[in-house]
Amino acid sequence: MPELSREEMAKIEIGHTSVSRRTAVVLVALFLATIAAVPAVQHVYEIFLLRPGSSGSRIPRCYGIMSSIPQAVKTAGTTDGSALGRVLAADRSMLRDINEFEGNLEDDSVLARATLPSAQELFVRVGLGNEKAYCGLDGWLFYRPGLDYLTGPGFLTRRHFAKRLAAAREWEDPPQPDLRPAIFEFNRQLAARGIRLVIVPVPGKAMIHPEKFSRSYANESGVLQNESYPQLLAELEQEGVLVFDPAPLLLERKLTAALAMDSGGRPSFLPQFLETDTHWRPEAMQFVAERLAAFIADHAGLPDIPPVALKTEQRRITNLGDIALMLRLQPDHAVYRPEAATIRQVMTPANTFWQASKSADVLLLGDSFTNIYSLEAMGWGESAGLAEQLAFAMRRPLDRITRNDSGAWSTRQMLARELAAGRDRLAGKKLVVWQFAIRELSAGDWKRIDMTLGNPRPAQFVVPASGTAMAVSGTIESIAGAPRPGTVPYKDHIIAIHLVDVEAPTPQPPPQGWRGGAEGNQAIVYAWSMRDNKWTPAARLRPGTRISATIRSWADVAGKLDAINRAELDDESLQLEEPCWADDLK
Repeated sequence: MPELSREEMAKIEIGHTSVSRRTAVVLVALFLATIAAVPAVQHVYEIFLLRPGSSGSRIPRCYGIMSSIPQAVKTAGTTDGSALGRVLAADRSMLRDINEFEGNLEDDSVLARATLPSAQELFVRVGLGNEKAYCGLDGWLFYRPGLDYLTGPGFLTRRHFAKRLAAAREWEDPPQPDLRPAIFEFNRQLAARGIRLVIVPVPGKAMIHPEKFSRSYANESGVLQNESYPQLLAELEQEGVLVFDPAPLLLERKLTAALAMDSGGRPSFLPQFLETDTHWRPEAMQFVAERLAAFIADHAGLPDIPPVALKTEQRRITNLGDIALMLRLQPDHAVYRPEAATIRQVMTPANTFWQASKSADVLLLGDSFTNIYSLEAMGWGESAGLAEQLAFAMRRPLDRITRNDSGAWSTRQMLARELAAGRDRLAGKKLVVWQFAIRELSAGDWKRIDMTLGNPRPAQFVVPASGTAMAVSGTIESIAGAPRPGTVPYKDHIIAIHLVDVEAPTPQPPPQGWRGGAEGNQAIVYAWSMRDNKWTPAARLRPGTRISATIRSWADVAGKLDAINRAELDDESLQLEEPCWADDLK
């Protein structure tokens, strides 16, 4: 035979692989054993090692998906509309439950809990993060949606709209990616009542500090932006919407307050953001609040009022940032250390914390960038957030509605619900300042929301009198979903629960909405679903479960808890009912 070239021999060898039957059987057996080992270990753990629940059941929790089937059938039988509509509604309910079930399996996996933190620490040490947190330089961390805002297509392009709609999950209503109708309509709704609107898109960390993400931006002297942002500014100006953009101001503060060169010979700028957190530093926020107050004085035309007497106190805070928590490392890891910041708390002359005033003529709608130093649950102190700093800079009362996430719609929705329930939160207002994270321009759901003032609703649901508490039991009719720990940039969360057949010892006097007996008594209760990045028992509750709790009026706790991110019930009519707060839920 003629001698073959190396190339010809390689082609022959690549095209033919010989494996003995014994080797093939062993490899297939090892492959199947590896796949089966994960659920087998989980079943052994849950049946023999995990303590049973209150019912004493040893049935593995992974079979919890079975409980969603009766609820889906019930939904199909009661949903209004055609037969096809009822089937599709049940299908969406099942898909939602299956998705949640898969997420629960990941969180409950004993193997994942045992191996993931160590593996993640190894990845971090070589510069890799996870699907939410990206590792930067010099110990800095970046939140992925903020980077997606910069690297993705223009948020006003058809390509972006199609991408957002294609990414929508089957069981959810598709988002509204075009922000212009929502902003323009909100501006017109306010203008009809003689109220000016100022929007404040707070920049992300990578826009101001790209040099901390990549060395190629070491000499960057401009603000990084999404390509559609200039077009948005032009259209907002044409529509008469006032825009206060903090990004150029923060960049100017960073550059003009530059420090000496660092050990690597690179410029060491004054940081405007926390190293391991998504949010700005307190000094940067105070600087923006002062500039915003000056902008309002020049453009909003607010009436002159006697200045409010306020004072400030300094307080040192040390905490680990929310992005570091999203990495889900071992509790005793030494990769990222807590960082320190000095906050400026705003106080009254009587040495009490500043409080918002619903009768003020300025209303601030804000997200976590407003709450970061105001909401103690976020770990960075209290009474030192954007609302407090703006009130101090303006020397006038201020009203606020805040929620930690979804700035594109959540605070507008909170305002709309108050109006729909007959509580006119806009009465006497002259100005609405709408603050949201700039990443919402590309990632938010810009749904249009009706701001019509409704009539006061009669009491129909059980609500204890203010200052009192009542032990009740009830059956869960519906419950909102809780986010999985580590997948969102906050560590605390609240869910809404609709209870029916509420029972309690005969109250004296009866609470608002009480109909006597158990039949017909209902309640909307809020409860913790996540604390310090860990699910509470309430996060695993399902419709049909009988629970007990101590409830009190939401008004008693709203001052501290209203800004915590929460998930509402899907039924909008239930969202208008007065809620309660549930303690000791079990």
